[in-house]
Amino acid sequence: MSYVGPEFDPSQPPRRRVGRPLTVTVAALVPTCLAGWLVYQATSGPGGSEPARSLPASPSASAEPGAPSGSGSGSPSESSKPDKGEEKDKDGKSEGDDGNDSSTKKPTHQPAASGPLKGKVVVIDPGHNSGNFRHTAEINRQVDIGTNRKECDTTGTSTNDGYTEAKFTLDVAHRLRTLLEKQGATVEFTQDGDRPWGPCVDERARIGNKAKADAVVSIHADGSGAGNRGWHVIMPAKVRSGAADTSGIVAPSKELGERIAGEFVRATGSAPSNYIGDGTGLDVRRDLGGLNLSTVPKVFIECGNMRDAKDAALLKSGAWRQKAAQGISSGITGFLRG
Repeated sequence: MSYVGPEFDPSQPPRRRVGRPLTVTVAALVPTCLAGWLVYQATSGPGGSEPARSLPASPSASAEPGAPSGSGSGSPSESSKPDKGEEKDKDGKSEGDDGNDSSTKKPTHQPAASGPLKGKVVVIDPGHNSGNFRHTAEINRQVDIGTNRKECDTTGTSTNDGYTEAKFTLDVAHRLRTLLEKQGATVEFTQDGDRPWGPCVDERARIGNKAKADAVVSIHADGSGAGNRGWHVIMPAKVRSGAADTSGIVAPSKELGERIAGEFVRATGSAPSNYIGDGTGLDVRRDLGGLNLSTVPKVFIECGNMRDAKDAALLKSGAWRQKAAQGISSGITGFLRG
């Protein structure tokens, strides 16, 4: 959650060239598909005895939770463009892209199913926003966090080779949403890459409050010095100042944080922070607007340190991010089920 990161201006992704064999294949399939459609119309069209059938899903459709829909004011494809400053490897992938990044894939978000979390509302707060780099005036605006005033938002940090915290948090958020929805929870996001910047920290808190969430988790990664490793969970201190009053959420937030901490270490195998929390992986703060202004149980989780090479290697791994999402999900589930 340190606020150092590369400035970037997304460029247009390279277009893939389609060879002649695909053209020939498509041309050969057209008459076959047309003939099949005519037979269908004759036997099962309006007035036919068979109900209409859906076409099978395309084999290329993504099965993973998805990417921003592009409904914000920016270009619809902007969220899937590579960030300026991200290095490309010999296969054309950006640093930090192992081909398993749900933040750049089509959404497969589904309505909540029946399950043990049916009726529960979880708000996921993916920290920062990739567009913040281009909206410094907006995110530098001061907002009231109860104890004092702070910036609306920040750019977040990044690994030394340019994998941004905003990209990381959105990917983990998508994975987490899928896991929670499979258990029946109703899941809402504070942002899904669908707005050009933000939201501000005070608005992030209001989103959880308005949803009357049973739990809110804000996902981050730290930007500390090399050698500082591990994850930690941040819980709200007791604050009663101005618009902030956390007296009603300190105890349940502590329980939520402890459950997530226990499940996170089990799922990922990663050790708690060696520089915050005295080895417990737990920290209490009174200077974060997202916690101060919350009226529902809420915690932050810093999943690792992006500025340490060993932690960065984990954070850039899709397999590890899935484990991180599983740990957070299990912690939320334990909290909600008591």
